[in-house]
Amino acid sequence: MNSWPAKTSSKRREKLSIMAEVLEIAKEGALKTQIMYKANLGFTPVNEYLKFMLELKLIEKVANAGKDVYVTTEKGLDFLQHQCELTNLLKNEEEKPRKTACSAHKLFRQNG
Repeated sequence: MNSWPAKTSSKRREKLSIMAEVLEIAKEGALKTQIMYKANLGFTPVNEYLKFMLELKLIEKVANAGKDVYVTTEKGLDFLQHQCELTNLLKNEEEKPRKTACSAHKLFRQNG
């Protein structure tokens, strides 16, 4: 039986954190191979995540010089902000809060 919450030291990453990482990478636009390498995902998983995130409109695919570039949408930026806030909320009191990460998302959205 699985215990909740899952330990953060787990070798397997949670799907939501992988999605957040993909969204971070694609903020200013990224090719599929860039996302694959920076997020440390294989070919099949990156395709599955991108397809899912396109369906949810968290990212969009745009053509740039004949190549498909993935860009985080406004909805994707909202997802990142909420994911960051939830992560901070669920942290142990002993750990330092990562307010800078959430502030960075807000700053990017205001200036972006």
